[in-house]
Amino acid sequence: MHWGSELWDQFDNIEKHTQWGIDFLEKYTKFVKERLDIEQSYAKQLRNLVKKYGPKRSSKDEEPRFSYCHSFFQVLNELNDYAGQREVVAEEIGHRVYGELMRYSHDLKMERKTHLQEGRKAQQYLDICWKQMDNSKKKFERECKETEKAQMGYEKLDSDHNATKADVEKAKQQLNLRTHMADDSKNEYAAQLQNFNSEQQKHFQFIMPQIFKNLQEMDERRIVKLSECYRGFAEAERRVIPIINKCLEGMISAARSVDDRKDSLIVVESFKSGFEPPGDFPFEDFSQNIYRTVSDGSLSAQKQEMRGDQKYTTGRSKGKLWLFGKKNKGTTSEDFSHLPPEQRRKKLQQKIDELNKELQKEMDQRDALNKMKDVYERNPQMGDSGSLHPKISETMSNIDKLRLEIQKNEAWLFEVENRTCGRGDRRLSGGAMFERPTEINHHGTPGRESPEGSYTDDPTQEQRAHQRYPEPHRVVEFDDEFEDDEPLPAVGHCKALYPFDGQNEGTLAMQEGEVLYVIEEDKGDGWTRARKQNGQEGYVPTSYVDITLEKNSKGAVTYI
Repeated sequence: MHWGSELWDQFDNIEKHTQWGIDFLEKYTKFVKERLDIEQSYAKQLRNLVKKYGPKRSSKDEEPRFSYCHSFFQVLNELNDYAGQREVVAEEIGHRVYGELMRYSHDLKMERKTHLQEGRKAQQYLDICWKQMDNSKKKFERECKETEKAQMGYEKLDSDHNATKADVEKAKQQLNLRTHMADDSKNEYAAQLQNFNSEQQKHFQFIMPQIFKNLQEMDERRIVKLSECYRGFAEAERRVIPIINKCLEGMISAARSVDDRKDSLIVVESFKSGFEPPGDFPFEDFSQNIYRTVSDGSLSAQKQEMRGDQKYTTGRSKGKLWLFGKKNKGTTSEDFSHLPPEQRRKKLQQKIDELNKELQKEMDQRDALNKMKDVYERNPQMGDSGSLHPKISETMSNIDKLRLEIQKNEAWLFEVENRTCGRGDRRLSGGAMFERPTEINHHGTPGRESPEGSYTDDPTQEQRAHQRYPEPHRVVEFDDEFEDDEPLPAVGHCKALYPFDGQNEGTLAMQEGEVLYVIEEDKGDGWTRARKQNGQEGYVPTSYVDITLEKNSKGAVTYI
């Protein structure tokens, strides 16, 4: 059904209807713009959220190790991809819907304006034709009235016997003139009427129907365009659904990858120290080692006082149980000796891997420089081979430094692994609760770690590790402090954890389980001055004994 045949007289209403259609199109365009802003803002907020809670790359120690952390970061990655798909939707809506609507709305306004101008122009022309016809009609009416009046005047004079012939002739001429003018007006009116009828028929049968048809087609194209935009809106969403589904599947897969058992093992591997748990405290019967008579009152009094006020503490061999005591928070050492054995082994292995990577890079750079040098030597015009010598020398120096560093760390790692294996063998064989030390560091120099927490740099340690009862590796010269007439007072007592032969001058031999008096504490050199029950004095390795100091002893320190 066409507007021209049914709405030929509704030009004003059609004008209002087309304007309402354009207003609706602009309203929908605003809706698309707001939806576009929402999509862009949503995608931006999602990306900011991912960035806020995503992993930080500032330190390797902060890298996630647990499966639930990895899963969460995978979820964040999928969410970031999901945000990217929302950006794709926004881009599709902005380019294919909003941008197209803006261009089409502008073109539609211009087209409607053109069609309405043509309709108004045709209507104005028809109005002009009507006015011309109406004027000719009114003129013809006036001429007819004047002719009738002239005819009546002529007939009146012609019937009047008193009228002169000249008056009658004049009236007749006036009648003929009016009649002629009436005929001319009649012909003009007829022509204008015929022209108006023709233009009116043309206006309502051809011109306006064509204009209405153009407006109808324009309005129908507007409706079709809206339908396409609706569909394009949905298509923009539907095109990203497969990728969004993959993102959601990735999140589900990440959730399924969470492994509580694996995370528990990671906790164990991260914090396992490699130390053995402490055993029960043995009963120490000091009465079995009493050799002095009751006349030695001072020593007996000291012993009784010691028994009354003694404080049982763990020696240095027990101080390594950091999970149950205070851990040393001193500065970290190059060989990671401040860490428990298991953690130290992991750190050393990690450092060796990093050094190997750096070594490989330096070796690749050396090979590249050598090749370049060969090319320059064969083709001097390409460059001076001598200019590469400083860089090659620097690279070789770096390689040597890295190899030395790797060897040093591998030696430390070998030592730790051997001791860790030794501990495992002792645990399986049901041996002593505390392992025997392999080295005693007399000067407190940081070096290789002994099982008791002391350190040594002795290169022959691996050989002595096979001895059942190791001895100190250095001969220490002691002052002649034993020649005093007055014996030093005891500041505590100690129990030998391992036998010591005391072959060096100034040392004191002892048997495992023997109880001695402590008369001088360890001053940092790894030796403690002790006295037997029979009065024999000398120095014993601090790590070989379990020391208990008196609370009221001035300056006494318990080594833990």
